[in-house]
Amino acid sequence: MFRLASMLYALVATAIAGSAVIAVLAAGMVTVPAIVGAAAIGAVIAAPASWLIARKLYQY
Repeated sequence: MFRLASMLYALVATAIAGSAVIAVLAAGMVTVPAIVGAAAIGAVIAAPASWLIARKLYQY
């Protein structure tokens, strides 16, 4: 299951981090620390999300 979760992480992290960066830019925070922070938070949130998705896929 770890292999599947790590493959999913590449997709999930891109989607979540990209969404977070777009949300930060739409809020008007155009500083580098805000953009990098949003991307980092998105990458951290993607780790348990990809694990949960992999677990759900293995249940089928």
